[in-house]
Parts: sequence; C-alpha cells; structure tokens
Amino acid sequence: MTARKSERLMNLVICLLVARTYVTKERIREVVDGYRDQTDDAFEKMFERDKDELRDLSIPIEVGHVEKAFGDEPGYRIRRDLFALPEIRLEPDEAAVVGLAARVWQDASLAEATSGALRKLRAGGVTVDTRALAVVEPHVDTQDAAFDPLWQAVVTRTPVRFPYRRPGAEPAERHLEPWGVLSWHGHWYVIGHDRDRDGVRMFRLSRVDGPVAKDGRPGGFVVPEDADIRKLAANLQPAAEKAEATLRIRQGAGVVLRRRALAVVTGDDGWDTVTLRYAGVWSMAEQVCSFGTDVVVQEPTDLRDTVVTMLRALAEGGAE
Repeated sequence: MTARKSERLMNLVICLLVARTYVTKERIREVVDGYRDQTDDAFEKMFERDKDELRDLSIPIEVGHVEKAFGDEPGYRIRRDLFALPEIRLEPDEAAVVGLAARVWQDASLAEATSGALRKLRAGGVTVDTRALAVVEPHVDTQDAAFDPLWQAVVTRTPVRFPYRRPGAEPAERHLEPWGVLSWHGHWYVIGHDRDRDGVRMFRLSRVDGPVAKDGRPGGFVVPEDADIRKLAANLQPAAEKAEATLRIRQGAGVVLRRRALAVVTGDDGWDTVTLRYAGVWSMAEQVCSFGTDVVVQEPTDLRDTVVTMLRALAEGGAE
C-alpha cells in the first residue's frame, strides 16, 4: 500500500468516525484528500474500492440517510461503539512496546490533512465529535525537529546532510544514507551509511543542530538486504557496561533507571540509593539530566562532574 493510499484511507476513516450523522458521498469527496482531483467515474471506483478494503479490515461502515424523512440521500458513517477495541490490559513492558509502535505513525502531513478534513466537514454543516479520534490517534512523542525529514528520507531512500553536534564540540556537517529511524534507550536515532566515514553510523536526533537537507535524489541508495537496524544499533554501542554508578533517586521517580538497577536501598527521607552499570559517561550524564532534580549522582566523580557541566550549559542556554 502506498503512502498516499494509506493517508487517504486513514482520512476516510476519520471523516466517517467523527461525523455525528451520515456523510454524503459528495461531502466525502470534498473533504478527503485524494478524491477531489478524480473524475466522477474514477472517484466512484476508488471510493467503492476503499470501502471494500476498509470492510475487509473489519471496519464497520454503515449506510443510511442524511434526511430520514425523505430517504433519498444515502450517506456513510462508522459507529464508534463497533469500531473501538474493547479494553485491553497489558503488562508494563507490553504497554511500552505498543506505545513505541504507535509513536511511529504520527506524520506531520497526515496531521495537516486530517485537520483540514475536519474543518471542511464543519464548514459543510456536518457536526463532528473530535473525541472519536481517540481510537485512531497515534503519536510520535518527540520534539526533535529532525524526526520528520529523516523519516521521510528513510521512506524515500533519499541521501541527506545535516549539521551534527557532539557533546563538547562544534557542529560538523554529516552526509548520510539513512536506513532507519529508531528509539533506543529513551532517545531517537537515525542509522545508516555515513558517506564521510564510509561506514555504518548512528546519530542521535536531538544533536542534529540545524535543518536536514536533501543530498541527492529519492531512490539514491539501496539498503543492504541483511541490514538489521536494531542489531546494528546494539553493535554500535559499547559491548559491555563496565562502569558502576551510585545514584540518589527520589521515590516514585526514575523508573527507567530503576529497571537497570543492581541494587536499590530504600531510604526513609523520600530518596532511594540505586546502583547500576553504564557504558558511556556522556550518555549516562544525559540520562541523569533528563530527570532534573529527581536524580543526583553520588559516585563516580567523573560522572557527577559531567552532569554538573551539562546542567550549567543548560542554565546558560547552550545545551539541548
């Protein structure tokens, strides 16, 4: 299924789901991107195929009349009570996996098209209920501006270039053939072939220090068939976590760090002492800083000093 078709089907679902009444075929044609530029015959065929495909996916599309008194103007809708899934109870680790998968589906262009469709429905006099979007409302919970252009570059196989800032260094331009975008240990990364170093590299999106620009045409590279993005990411990390840190973590906070704990000593002052292993000082310091005042480093000294350096940079507005 192409990206354009996926977007059209998603917006058709949203259109029929949020409407409180049946939506006529003419109104659907006006508000769903992908239908308006079709001839009458092409639209009829496309709409019928789309309905059949959604029904094959067990999405219940009902047919009814907009004006019941006349019964001469058929319309369509999706009943929310039939479409929504029953309550599903997941274990914490299962919920984390499902949440991560959902985060990949939000796309800026899709969100824009959806908002436009809702505005057109309202303008056409159709009463909408945006709360119905809760059942089809996945998100990418990231503030990294580089996410969308890099994701598009991965999909279209387009080489890119971007300024990249390593901790303590000035930004340097990188040239990359992006193979995939993934979430790794709480952060988003892009992984692919680094043309400057002629090897596979992984870049953290929050360190992309400027716009992502195209550095070639779509289809400008081929991803190796044996490329396993997650295995490559694991191999690009230090093989073993040898350093050991002792942290003071406020009770009820730092769940991610607690999961890696070798030992936890519960205190009676609202703080716990947590011991864990880590690989890179900078990476660990960034994790500690992300918890703000809820995590304090006791040992080792180099980790504590690095955290202090980062916090000072943040206070001065010079760090992410």
